Amino acid sequence: MIKSISMSTFQKKHLEKKLNLIDVRERDEYDSGHIPGAQNLPLSDFQSIYQTLNQEKDYYIVCQSGSRSLMASQFLTAKGYHVINVEGGTSAWTENLEQ
Repeated sequence: MIKSISMSTFQKKHLEKKLNLIDVRERDEYDSGHIPGAQNLPLSDFQSIYQTLNQEKDYYIVCQSGSRSLMASQFLTAKGYHVINVEGGTSAWTENLEQ
């Protein structure tokens, strides 16, 4: 089962404490604006780069609206990673985005 968190709950937690956040949007989407502190691992490259993640850590997965992050969360969960899908995606983030 995939764990999920609403963007409003995630945002409160993320602003209090730095969380391990993976943005699975493509590089150009990420470059146009992303949640502060997010690491970009595009879904299109996921199968070749997911091993760079530490299986001992918890990761929050985000995309633009929640669909790609759900796919990435399903993939990582099947590989034994501890992940939480952020529902609503970057479009639901209410603070300023980094560029």
